[in-house]
Amino acid sequence: MKTQFTSSFYSSVLLLMLTFSLASRAQTQLAPISVHAEEQDSSEFFLGFEEFRLREIPVSSESISEKDLQQKQIYRLSDITKVDASTTDSYNATGYWDMMSVRGFTLDNRSNYYREGLPINAETSIPLENKASIDVLKGLSGVQAGASSPGGQINYTIKRPTVAPLREVRSDVTDSGNLLLAADVAGPVSGHQQFGYRFNLAQEMLSPHLKDSRGERSLVSAAGEWRISESQLLEAEIEWSRRSQPSQAGFSLLGSRLPDVGDPDLNLNNQSWTRPVVFRGLTGSLRYTQSLASSWSWSAALGLQGLGTDDHLAYPYGCSKENNFDRYCSDGTFDMYDFRSDNESRETRSLKVSLQGQAQTKSIRHALNFALMGWGTRERFERQAYNLVGEGNVEGTAQLPANGTLNDQSTNRDAGNLLFSVNDAMSFGAWKAWLGLSFNYLQRDSVRTDGTRKTDFSQSFPIPWAALSYNFEKVMAYVSYGEGLESFVTPNKSGYAHPGEYLKDVRSRQMEVGVRGGKDIVWGAALFQIDHPVVTDQAPAYEVDGEARHRGLELEATAKLVQWEFDASVMFLQATREDSDLNPSLNGKKPLNVPEQTLRLGAGYYFKSAPGLSANARIIHEGTRAVVSDNSIMLPAWTRLDAGLSYVSKWGSVPTTVRFFAENLANTRYWRESPTQYGHIYLYPGESRFWGLSLIADL
Repeated sequence: MKTQFTSSFYSSVLLLMLTFSLASRAQTQLAPISVHAEEQDSSEFFLGFEEFRLREIPVSSESISEKDLQQKQIYRLSDITKVDASTTDSYNATGYWDMMSVRGFTLDNRSNYYREGLPINAETSIPLENKASIDVLKGLSGVQAGASSPGGQINYTIKRPTVAPLREVRSDVTDSGNLLLAADVAGPVSGHQQFGYRFNLAQEMLSPHLKDSRGERSLVSAAGEWRISESQLLEAEIEWSRRSQPSQAGFSLLGSRLPDVGDPDLNLNNQSWTRPVVFRGLTGSLRYTQSLASSWSWSAALGLQGLGTDDHLAYPYGCSKENNFDRYCSDGTFDMYDFRSDNESRETRSLKVSLQGQAQTKSIRHALNFALMGWGTRERFERQAYNLVGEGNVEGTAQLPANGTLNDQSTNRDAGNLLFSVNDAMSFGAWKAWLGLSFNYLQRDSVRTDGTRKTDFSQSFPIPWAALSYNFEKVMAYVSYGEGLESFVTPNKSGYAHPGEYLKDVRSRQMEVGVRGGKDIVWGAALFQIDHPVVTDQAPAYEVDGEARHRGLELEATAKLVQWEFDASVMFLQATREDSDLNPSLNGKKPLNVPEQTLRLGAGYYFKSAPGLSANARIIHEGTRAVVSDNSIMLPAWTRLDAGLSYVSKWGSVPTTVRFFAENLANTRYWRESPTQYGHIYLYPGESRFWGLSLIADL
C-alpha cells in the first residue's frame, strides 16, 4: 500500500509540473523573478504568501537573521532561547540534538522542523554556518505541517548566491580552548552572470567547560543557481556535516529533595568506556521557479535527507534500591547503564509543488497559494545495549565496568504523508481576511527489530486556519483561529485494552489576538490560548484524558535611538492541566518544565568618541518551573547576565569585525531546566561563566 501511495503521489506531481510548464510556454508576457535580497524574508515558507513580508502576515513569528546569528553567538538551535522569550529549553544536553519548547509545548523533532519549507528530521546536529535565518512560527502549524506538535514550527533557510562577490572568513575561540574556523564564499560566475554559487566550510574543535565532552565537528556545503531566463530560476544546494562529541548526562532529584547546584562543569557521562555520540548528515534540495503571466508563478521543490547516528551514553537512570525509577537515590547514588545504539539510519524524502498569484473579484483582491506536498520517512535501527553496570554517584567518582552486549530491541518506523493546502488573503480597503485549509493523509507503520509489535494505520483529516486583520496608518491588528492535529498509536502490547490502535481526533485549537507596528521602534503584542488534548499512558488505558490549556501574552520590541539599540522579548504564560478523569488531582496543576514567565532584554551602545566600538549586554530571566506533576517541587526562577564588546574597522584594506563576549558574567549557579524524559526527571545546570573572541574578515 505504501509503494502504491508513493507512486501515485509522484505521478500526480509530475503531471502538475508538466501542466504548469506547458501553460507557461503559452504566455507572452512573463513577470521577472526577483533577485535574492541579502536579508532574506521567509514568509513564503509559512503560508506561501510571497508578496507579503513576514510582519504583514497575522501570525506570531520570529526570523533570526544571519547577522543576529553572528552578533549574538548563536552556534546551535537551542541558543535562540537567548533572544526569543517564547522559546525555552526542553532537554537540551551538550553533545546531543536540540529540543525546543515554544509557548510551553515541546516541538516534535520528527514533524515540526523544516528546511527551505520542506520537512526534515531534526534528530541530529544541524550546523548553522550555511543558514541565512532561523524562522520560528509560534502556535499551531497544522495548515503548514499537517500532523505535528502544537507549539509551532521551525524553518531553516539556506544561504544563497550573492549578487556581489563575497569572501568572508571567521575564527572564534573561547577560554576553554573551543576553536571554530569557517569560510563563506559566494558570488556570480565570472563571465556567466546567470550562474551563481555559494560555499560554506566550517571546522570546530569542541572544548566546552563541561568536563569529559571534547569533540569535533565539520561542515561542507554548496549552493548554486541558474537564472535560465528572466522568468525561470533553478536552485540547488547540498550540505554534509559530521559531529562527534560525548553527550551530557543530567542530574536529578535526590529522593524527594531538590539538590543544590554543584559543579556545573561536572559530567556524569565520564566512565573510562564512554564513547562519543556521532551524527552524520547529508541533506540537499532542488527548486525550480517559473513566472507566469498576470503576476502568477509556480515552483517545484525536491528535498532529500539522510542521517546516520551512533548514540552512546553512560546513562544514569533511577534508584532500584529505593524502588524509585524516576529520580536518583536519597544518598546521591543512582543506577548506571551502558547504552549503545550504533548505525541508526533516518531518511526523509519530500516533494512540493505550489502555484501562487493574485486575482480580482469585484472590489476584493486575492493573494492565492495552492500547494501539494508529499513526504516519506524511514527509520532503521539495530539491536541496542541497555545494561545495568552498577551504582554511580552525583560526585562522579564511581568507575564501573562496561557491558556493551546488544540485548535490547529498537523500533523501526515508516511514514507517508500527503498534504494539499489552499490559502487566500483577501484585501478590501484596510481590511484583510486570511483563509487557509489543508487536507491531510498520513500512513504510519512500525515494528520492533525482532519483528514483533507491528502497527499499521492510516487516517485523513482537514485542518483550518482563519484570520481577520486591519491596517491602521502605522499599526496592524488581527484576530486568528487555527487547529492542529497529532497522531498517536496505542503501544502494541498485551497489557493495553486496544493494542496497536490509533487515537482519533487528537486535535488542538488556538485563538490569538495581536497588534504590531512601528518603524524606528518596532513592537508587537499577542494574546493566545491553546487547548491541547493530553494523551495519558496508563495501561490498560491509552487515551485522551483532559487537556493542557496554555494562555499567554507575548510582548516584543526593537529600537534604534541615536547611539543606543534595544531589543526586548517577554512572555507571560499561564499553563494548566484541565479535565483529567484518570488523574483528577492534576487538574489545575502546572505542566512540567514550563516557566511561568520569560524575559530577554538586550542593549547596545555605540561610542561616538571611538567610531566602530560598541558595548552590549543581555539579561535572560526565566520563572519557576514544575519539577513533578503535583507541583510539590518547583525549580527556582533564575537570571543570567551576558555582556560583550565589538569593534568594526579595517585591517589594511580588509573590513574586519572583532567581538569579545562573556556569558553568565556573574558566574551564577542555577538549574536551567527540569525535563522529564522516558519517565525520568532530569536537572540540567546553567553553564559556568565563559568568554570568547570572534574575528570576521571580509577579504
